[in-house]
Amino acid sequence: MEMWNMTELTANPASFSYNCTVDTSYRFTFYQVCYSIIFLLGLVTNSLALRRLCMSPYAKNSTAIYMVSLTTADFFFVISLPMRIYFYHQKARALSSKTVSSWTPGAAYCQITFILKYISLYGGIFFLVCIAVDRYLAVVHPLASTIRRLRMAKVVSGGIWCLVLGLSVGLPLLRSAASHQNKPCLLDPSSQHHKTIILVALGLVLGSFLLPTLILLYSYCRVLSVLRHSWHRYRNHRRTRQHTLRVIYWVLGVYLLCFLPYHINLLGYTLTHMKLLPHCGLTIVTKAVHPVVLCLASFNCCLNPLIYYFSSSLVHREVQGVRGNGSQ
Repeated sequence: MEMWNMTELTANPASFSYNCTVDTSYRFTFYQVCYSIIFLLGLVTNSLALRRLCMSPYAKNSTAIYMVSLTTADFFFVISLPMRIYFYHQKARALSSKTVSSWTPGAAYCQITFILKYISLYGGIFFLVCIAVDRYLAVVHPLASTIRRLRMAKVVSGGIWCLVLGLSVGLPLLRSAASHQNKPCLLDPSSQHHKTIILVALGLVLGSFLLPTLILLYSYCRVLSVLRHSWHRYRNHRRTRQHTLRVIYWVLGVYLLCFLPYHINLLGYTLTHMKLLPHCGLTIVTKAVHPVVLCLASFNCCLNPLIYYFSSSLVHREVQGVRGNGSQ
Protein backbone atom coordinates (compact mmCIF):
# COMPACT_ATOMS: atom_id res chain seq x y z
CA MET A 1 0.00 0.00 0.00
CA GLU A 2 2.65 2.51 -1.06
CA MET A 3 1.69 6.07 -1.86
CA TRP A 4 1.95 5.18 -5.55
CA ASN A 5 1.03 1.52 -6.18
CA MET A 6 1.53 1.79 -9.93
CA THR A 7 1.15 -1.04 -12.40
CA GLU A 8 4.07 -2.21 -14.47
CA LEU A 9 4.01 -0.77 -17.96
CA THR A 10 3.99 -3.30 -20.74
CA ALA A 11 6.95 -3.06 -23.07
CA ASN A 12 8.93 -4.96 -25.65
CA PRO A 13 12.30 -6.48 -24.71
CA ALA A 14 14.22 -3.55 -26.14
CA SER A 15 12.32 -0.93 -24.20
CA PHE A 16 13.61 1.15 -21.34
CA SER A 17 11.27 -0.28 -18.69
CA TYR A 18 12.11 -3.89 -19.63
CA ASN A 19 15.86 -3.38 -19.30
CA CYS A 20 15.53 -1.53 -16.01
CA THR A 21 13.31 -3.92 -14.08
CA VAL A 22 14.31 -4.98 -10.58
CA ASP A 23 12.92 -7.78 -8.46
CA THR A 24 11.05 -6.30 -5.49
CA SER A 25 8.99 -9.37 -4.64
CA TYR A 26 10.66 -9.34 -1.22
CA ARG A 27 8.59 -6.29 -0.28
CA PHE A 28 5.47 -8.29 0.64
CA THR A 29 7.22 -10.23 3.41
CA PHE A 30 9.30 -7.17 4.32
CA TYR A 31 6.18 -5.05 4.81
CA GLN A 32 4.54 -7.73 6.97
CA VAL A 33 7.51 -7.87 9.34
CA CYS A 34 8.07 -4.11 9.34
CA TYR A 35 4.43 -3.17 9.94
CA SER A 36 4.01 -5.83 12.64
CA ILE A 37 6.92 -4.35 14.60
CA ILE A 38 5.65 -0.80 14.07
CA PHE A 39 2.14 -1.81 15.16
CA LEU A 40 3.32 -3.32 18.45
CA LEU A 41 5.77 -0.53 19.28
CA GLY A 42 3.47 2.23 18.09
CA LEU A 43 0.50 0.93 20.05
CA VAL A 44 2.46 0.72 23.31
CA THR A 45 4.48 3.94 23.04
CA ASN A 46 1.62 6.14 21.80
CA SER A 47 -0.81 4.72 24.36
CA LEU A 48 1.59 5.51 27.20
CA ALA A 49 2.41 8.97 25.84
CA LEU A 50 -1.24 9.91 25.24
CA ARG A 51 -2.28 8.64 28.68
CA ARG A 52 0.42 10.65 30.44
CA LEU A 53 -0.27 13.75 28.34
CA CYS A 54 -3.98 13.68 29.10
CA MET A 55 -3.58 12.90 32.82
CA SER A 56 -0.61 15.14 33.56
CA PRO A 57 -1.41 18.24 35.66
CA TYR A 58 1.30 20.03 33.66
CA ALA A 59 -0.35 19.55 30.26
CA LYS A 60 -1.62 23.15 30.17
CA ASN A 61 1.15 24.13 27.78
CA SER A 62 1.44 24.80 24.05
CA THR A 63 4.06 22.06 23.58
CA ALA A 64 1.75 19.55 25.28
CA ILE A 65 -1.15 20.60 23.02
CA TYR A 66 0.92 19.87 19.92
CA MET A 67 2.18 16.59 21.42
CA VAL A 68 -1.40 15.41 22.04
CA SER A 69 -2.28 16.17 18.41
CA LEU A 70 0.90 14.49 17.18
CA THR A 71 0.22 11.34 19.20
CA THR A 72 -3.41 11.24 18.05
CA ALA A 73 -2.31 11.49 14.41
CA ASP A 74 0.09 8.58 14.94
CA PHE A 75 -2.74 6.49 16.36
CA PHE A 76 -4.65 6.80 13.09
CA PHE A 77 -1.81 5.08 11.27
CA VAL A 78 -1.27 2.43 13.97
CA ILE A 79 -4.89 1.28 13.82
CA SER A 80 -4.66 0.91 10.03
CA LEU A 81 -1.67 -1.43 10.19
CA PRO A 82 -3.58 -4.72 10.73
CA MET A 83 -5.41 -4.08 7.43
CA ARG A 84 -2.11 -3.42 5.68
CA ILE A 85 -0.49 -6.52 7.19
CA TYR A 86 -3.39 -8.65 5.97
CA PHE A 87 -3.13 -7.11 2.51
CA TYR A 88 0.56 -8.01 2.20
CA HIS A 89 0.00 -11.43 3.73
CA GLN A 90 -2.43 -12.21 0.92
CA LYS A 91 0.03 -10.88 -1.66
CA ALA A 92 2.92 -12.92 -0.25
CA ARG A 93 0.84 -16.10 -0.07
CA ALA A 94 -0.31 -15.68 -3.67
CA LEU A 95 3.28 -15.07 -4.79
CA SER A 96 4.67 -18.11 -2.98
CA SER A 97 1.96 -20.40 -4.37
CA LYS A 98 2.16 -18.72 -7.80
CA THR A 99 -1.60 -18.24 -7.85
CA VAL A 100 -3.89 -15.27 -8.06
CA SER A 101 -5.14 -14.18 -4.65
CA SER A 102 -8.85 -14.78 -4.14
CA TRP A 103 -9.06 -11.63 -2.00
CA THR A 104 -9.21 -8.32 -3.84
CA PRO A 105 -9.31 -5.06 -1.84
CA GLY A 106 -12.24 -2.84 -2.73
CA ALA A 107 -12.30 0.91 -3.30
CA ALA A 108 -13.54 1.59 0.26
CA TYR A 109 -10.66 -0.45 1.72
CA CYS A 110 -8.10 1.51 -0.29
CA GLN A 111 -9.67 4.84 0.61
CA ILE A 112 -9.72 4.10 4.34
CA THR A 113 -6.14 2.80 4.54
CA PHE A 114 -4.71 5.68 2.53
CA ILE A 115 -6.70 8.31 4.44
CA LEU A 116 -5.39 6.95 7.75
CA LYS A 117 -1.86 6.88 6.36
CA TYR A 118 -1.97 10.46 5.15
CA ILE A 119 -3.41 11.66 8.46
CA SER A 120 -0.42 10.18 10.27
CA LEU A 121 2.19 11.19 7.69
CA TYR A 122 1.24 14.83 7.25
CA GLY A 123 -0.20 15.24 10.72
CA GLY A 124 3.23 14.15 11.94
CA ILE A 125 5.01 16.61 9.65
CA PHE A 126 2.80 19.59 10.51
CA PHE A 127 2.75 19.03 14.26
CA LEU A 128 6.52 18.52 14.40
CA VAL A 129 6.79 21.90 12.71
CA CYS A 130 4.39 23.32 15.32
CA ILE A 131 6.73 22.09 18.06
CA ALA A 132 9.62 23.80 16.24
CA VAL A 133 7.73 27.10 16.01
CA ASP A 134 6.72 26.75 19.66
CA ARG A 135 10.38 26.46 20.67
CA TYR A 136 11.16 29.43 18.44
CA LEU A 137 8.59 31.58 20.28
CA ALA A 138 9.79 30.37 23.69
CA VAL A 139 13.49 31.10 23.03
CA VAL A 140 13.65 33.86 20.42
CA HIS A 141 10.61 35.77 21.77
CA PRO A 142 10.63 34.87 25.48
CA LEU A 143 8.49 37.87 26.44
CA ALA A 144 5.51 36.47 24.53
CA SER A 145 2.70 35.48 26.88
CA THR A 146 2.54 31.74 27.57
CA ILE A 147 -1.26 32.05 27.92
CA ARG A 148 -1.38 33.60 24.47
CA ARG A 149 0.78 30.78 23.11
CA LEU A 150 -1.60 28.27 24.71
CA ARG A 151 -4.63 29.85 23.07
CA MET A 152 -2.77 30.08 19.79
CA ALA A 153 -1.73 26.42 20.07
CA LYS A 154 -5.37 25.34 20.34
CA VAL A 155 -6.39 27.46 17.35
CA VAL A 156 -3.40 26.34 15.26
CA SER A 157 -3.99 22.68 16.15
CA GLY A 158 -7.61 22.94 15.05
CA GLY A 159 -6.61 24.59 11.78
CA ILE A 160 -3.96 21.97 11.07
CA TRP A 161 -6.41 19.15 11.74
CA CYS A 162 -8.73 20.70 9.13
CA LEU A 163 -5.82 20.95 6.66
CA VAL A 164 -4.61 17.40 7.34
CA LEU A 165 -8.09 15.93 6.98
CA GLY A 166 -8.59 17.86 3.74
CA LEU A 167 -5.32 16.53 2.30
CA SER A 168 -5.97 13.04 3.63
CA VAL A 169 -9.34 12.85 1.89
CA GLY A 170 -8.30 14.74 -1.26
CA LEU A 171 -5.21 12.70 -2.11
CA PRO A 172 -7.00 9.31 -2.07
CA LEU A 173 -9.73 10.82 -4.26
CA LEU A 174 -7.06 11.82 -6.78
CA ARG A 175 -5.65 8.29 -6.56
CA SER A 176 -9.03 6.72 -7.22
CA ALA A 177 -9.50 8.94 -10.29
CA ALA A 178 -6.30 7.48 -11.79
CA SER A 179 -6.70 3.85 -10.70
CA HIS A 180 -7.94 0.76 -12.51
CA GLN A 181 -11.65 0.12 -12.16
CA ASN A 182 -11.03 -3.54 -11.28
CA LYS A 183 -7.89 -2.78 -9.23
CA PRO A 184 -8.69 0.28 -7.12
CA CYS A 185 -5.45 0.09 -5.13
CA LEU A 186 -3.30 0.44 -8.26
CA LEU A 187 -2.60 3.59 -10.23
CA ASP A 188 -2.60 3.58 -14.01
CA PRO A 189 -0.02 5.98 -15.51
CA SER A 190 -0.66 4.88 -19.10
CA SER A 191 -2.92 7.77 -20.17
CA GLN A 192 -2.06 11.46 -20.30
CA HIS A 193 -5.11 12.31 -18.18
CA HIS A 194 -4.01 9.95 -15.44
CA LYS A 195 -0.43 11.24 -15.63
CA THR A 196 -1.74 14.73 -14.97
CA ILE A 197 -3.68 13.55 -11.91
CA ILE A 198 -0.62 11.72 -10.57
CA LEU A 199 1.58 14.78 -11.05
CA VAL A 200 -0.96 17.05 -9.33
CA ALA A 201 -1.04 14.68 -6.35
CA LEU A 202 2.77 14.52 -6.35
CA GLY A 203 2.93 18.32 -6.31
CA LEU A 204 0.58 18.46 -3.32
CA VAL A 205 2.63 15.83 -1.49
CA LEU A 206 5.98 17.53 -2.09
CA GLY A 207 4.56 20.98 -1.30
CA SER A 208 3.14 19.63 1.97
CA PHE A 209 6.66 18.50 2.85
CA LEU A 210 8.91 21.28 1.52
CA LEU A 211 7.14 24.29 3.03
CA PRO A 212 6.96 22.80 6.56
CA THR A 213 10.63 21.76 6.21
CA LEU A 214 11.69 25.34 5.48
CA ILE A 215 9.70 26.62 8.46
CA LEU A 216 11.17 23.96 10.76
CA LEU A 217 14.76 24.60 9.67
CA TYR A 218 14.39 28.38 9.98
CA SER A 219 12.85 28.10 13.46
CA TYR A 220 15.54 25.80 14.81
CA CYS A 221 18.39 27.73 13.19
CA ARG A 222 17.14 30.88 14.93
CA VAL A 223 16.75 29.03 18.23
CA LEU A 224 20.26 27.57 18.05
CA SER A 225 21.66 30.98 17.13
CA VAL A 226 20.03 32.61 20.17
CA LEU A 227 21.18 29.84 22.50
CA ARG A 228 24.73 30.10 21.19
CA HIS A 229 25.01 33.92 21.37
CA SER A 230 23.02 34.43 24.57
CA TRP A 231 24.74 32.00 26.87
CA HIS A 232 24.65 34.54 29.71
CA ARG A 233 20.83 34.51 29.65
CA TYR A 234 20.80 30.76 30.27
CA ARG A 235 23.66 30.44 32.80
CA ASN A 236 21.19 30.09 35.65
CA HIS A 237 18.89 27.84 33.59
CA ARG A 238 21.35 25.28 32.33
CA ARG A 239 18.94 22.36 32.57
CA THR A 240 16.25 24.27 30.66
CA ARG A 241 18.77 25.01 27.92
CA GLN A 242 19.83 21.35 27.77
CA HIS A 243 16.22 20.18 27.54
CA THR A 244 15.53 22.69 24.78
CA LEU A 245 18.54 21.44 22.82
CA ARG A 246 17.45 17.81 23.27
CA VAL A 247 13.99 18.59 21.91
CA ILE A 248 15.52 20.42 18.93
CA TYR A 249 17.99 17.69 18.04
CA TRP A 250 15.46 14.91 18.46
CA VAL A 251 12.78 16.60 16.35
CA LEU A 252 15.33 17.42 13.63
CA GLY A 253 16.67 13.87 13.70
CA VAL A 254 13.23 12.23 13.53
CA TYR A 255 11.99 14.63 10.86
CA LEU A 256 14.96 14.34 8.52
CA LEU A 257 15.55 10.62 9.05
CA CYS A 258 11.96 9.57 8.47
CA PHE A 259 10.60 12.05 5.95
CA LEU A 260 13.49 13.34 3.81
CA PRO A 261 14.59 9.99 2.23
CA TYR A 262 10.97 9.05 1.60
CA HIS A 263 10.04 12.21 -0.29
CA ILE A 264 13.27 12.32 -2.28
CA ASN A 265 12.80 8.72 -3.35
CA LEU A 266 9.08 9.28 -4.04
CA LEU A 267 9.95 12.02 -6.54
CA GLY A 268 12.44 9.82 -8.40
CA TYR A 269 10.21 6.75 -8.16
CA THR A 270 7.23 8.55 -9.71
CA LEU A 271 9.10 10.39 -12.46
CA THR A 272 11.06 7.34 -13.62
CA HIS A 273 8.04 5.04 -13.49
CA MET A 274 6.08 7.48 -15.62
CA LYS A 275 9.06 7.77 -18.02
CA LEU A 276 9.35 11.50 -17.42
CA LEU A 277 12.91 10.91 -16.21
CA PRO A 278 14.29 8.01 -18.30
CA HIS A 279 17.32 7.03 -16.24
CA CYS A 280 17.87 3.29 -15.85
CA GLY A 281 20.09 3.44 -12.77
CA LEU A 282 17.72 5.78 -10.98
CA THR A 283 14.78 3.52 -11.83
CA ILE A 284 16.48 0.49 -10.29
CA VAL A 285 17.60 2.36 -7.17
CA THR A 286 14.26 4.05 -6.44
CA LYS A 287 12.26 0.85 -6.89
CA ALA A 288 14.69 -1.17 -4.77
CA VAL A 289 14.82 1.24 -1.82
CA HIS A 290 11.17 2.33 -1.94
CA PRO A 291 9.96 -0.31 0.57
CA VAL A 292 12.81 0.62 2.93
CA VAL A 293 12.18 4.38 2.94
CA LEU A 294 8.41 3.79 3.20
CA CYS A 295 8.87 1.69 6.34
CA LEU A 296 11.31 4.29 7.67
CA ALA A 297 8.66 6.99 7.21
CA SER A 298 6.10 4.73 8.90
CA PHE A 299 8.45 4.14 11.83
CA ASN A 300 8.04 7.82 12.64
CA CYS A 301 4.93 6.99 14.68
CA CYS A 302 7.12 4.98 17.09
CA LEU A 303 9.75 7.72 17.46
CA ASN A 304 7.40 10.65 18.04
CA PRO A 305 6.45 9.57 21.61
CA LEU A 306 10.12 9.94 22.54
CA ILE A 307 9.76 13.65 21.76
CA TYR A 308 7.30 13.73 24.65
CA TYR A 309 9.92 12.05 26.84
CA PHE A 310 12.48 14.74 26.02
CA SER A 311 10.02 17.62 26.25
CA SER A 312 8.12 16.53 29.38
CA SER A 313 10.65 18.09 31.77
CA LEU A 314 10.56 21.26 29.68
CA VAL A 315 6.76 21.39 29.84
CA HIS A 316 6.85 20.80 33.61
CA ARG A 317 9.43 23.57 34.09
CA GLU A 318 7.59 26.12 31.92
CA VAL A 319 4.23 25.53 33.63
CA GLN A 320 5.87 25.84 37.05
CA GLY A 321 7.39 29.13 35.88
CA VAL A 322 4.00 30.44 34.78
CA ARG A 323 2.40 29.45 38.09
CA GLY A 324 5.27 31.00 39.99
CA ASN A 325 4.95 34.29 38.12
CA GLY A 326 1.19 34.28 38.58
CA SER A 327 1.49 33.88 42.35
CA GLN A 328 3.84 36.84 42.73
